Amino acid sequence: MDKKLLSILVCPVSKAPLEYDAAAQELICRASGLAYPIREGIPVMLEVEARQLNSDEKLK
Repeated sequence: MDKKLLSILVCPVSKAPLEYDAAAQELICRASGLAYPIREGIPVMLEVEARQLNSDEKLK
């Protein structure tokens, strides 16, 4: 994930900054509790495509 792109992307729900999870290929928003998938190098920033973080993931 390009660091410059990551620095300008925000969660479409909460407008909070995102964290990159390389292992899961996701962008994580702790504020909204959502994880947005990255498919073929492209972040899918749609709320309907995001998965809910479990309680352990929200605390990291």
